[in-house]
Amino acid sequence: MPTERSIPAQRALRLAFGTALCTAASYALGLPLAFLSPVLAVLLLASVPRPLPLKAAVALTLAAAFTTSFGLLLVPLLRYYPVCGVLLIGIGLFVVFRYGLRGGNVLIMTFMVIGMTLISAAGFASFDLAMAVIGALLKGLLLAVIMVAVSHAFFPEPANSPAPPPPPAMPAEDVPRVALRATLIVLPTFVLVLIDPASYLPIILKAVSLGQQSTTTRTYHAGRELLGSTLLGGLLAVLFWCALSLFVHLWMFALWTLLFSLALARKLYRLHATQLTPGFWLNTLVTMIILLGQSVEDSAAGKDVYTAFAVRMGLFILVTLYSGLMMHLLENHRPTAQGVT
Repeated sequence: MPTERSIPAQRALRLAFGTALCTAASYALGLPLAFLSPVLAVLLLASVPRPLPLKAAVALTLAAAFTTSFGLLLVPLLRYYPVCGVLLIGIGLFVVFRYGLRGGNVLIMTFMVIGMTLISAAGFASFDLAMAVIGALLKGLLLAVIMVAVSHAFFPEPANSPAPPPPPAMPAEDVPRVALRATLIVLPTFVLVLIDPASYLPIILKAVSLGQQSTTTRTYHAGRELLGSTLLGGLLAVLFWCALSLFVHLWMFALWTLLFSLALARKLYRLHATQLTPGFWLNTLVTMIILLGQSVEDSAAGKDVYTAFAVRMGLFILVTLYSGLMMHLLENHRPTAQGVT
């Protein structure tokens, strides 16, 4: 019989092992945008306590292909009618976030947001770049699904383990306001990325992550949650890079990923209880993986890794501060219920 503590420990080991294994496989295979696969693996392992059945995995891949390819249809509109294109994407983001807040599939919502922002911004720069990003996303998703299944084989979920409680339903009157808040977090970052899509594409991934986190984080703790997880993710990325520089090898990269992921997973699953929410630790891990992945690509391309990291981290902090500002501004303008006499 699984104990109350053994199930979270099993899940923490599975998350860390799956993230490290996916990192090793992604970089060993030389996948484009290799950091995408570990990010997707983290999201799958954190949100789905059991391995995806074959039909569900195929359906998820097809849904990802369809939703991300939808962004290609927006490219001509952005190129020839940019104002209308940006407004249409803003309306689309609002509808998609509202769909997720009303109980829709979170993964489908994520891929729809990525399709409208990441793919359309890449297509605005170059159609070949957009196709390369779609290919990288689908390859990364397939690899993540396989590695998630392998992780469950090594660290299976007990058959009689309790299912995680569903997230509390949001009141219907709050859904439009929170969806608008998430839209206002993602949309300005998308406009910024249109200036130089090839350099700033990872910023959209960070903005999408913040937009989703803003739908589940209470406004009172929003600033600390969003900014704190971003700063901690950047600090861990620096420590990771320094540790990796002692002995640069793919397996050391995977082993350090295992160690850092396990340390964060222990806090995520409350093995080491803190006052911070699981979303804080999940966002910290995702931020660290994105920053590390970009630094590895900069190093392979012969760029100045430290300058590029400082610029990227600065943009991450600016996006996070803007996200917290939007959350507080919209909360201050929240209509209060009037009593009936």
